[in-house]
Amino acid sequence: MSKILFTPFSVLGGLVAGFVGKKLFERLWAIVDEREPPDPKDRDVTWRKVVPALLLEGAVFRVVRGVVDRGLRVMFSKLAGRWPGQERPEPS
Repeated sequence: MSKILFTPFSVLGGLVAGFVGKKLFERLWAIVDEREPPDPKDRDVTWRKVVPALLLEGAVFRVVRGVVDRGLRVMFSKLAGRWPGQERPEPS
């Protein structure tokens, strides 16, 4: 039941994480290059620019999403008294 109640929090958190991740990536990329981040669909963009941009973007988005998701789960747990999802990893 707590999983169902957590779903709206998760959706909203995903939207917030996407927005924050995009802004953070843009700021970090501005340190690397004064131009906008390269788009892998553009013909004239070199691999030398695309690969680092994609690596940075992926890392930023994954970290931001993880931090937001974890924070929402902790908050939800404190409010509802139940952890949404698995409490412990399944043994290997």
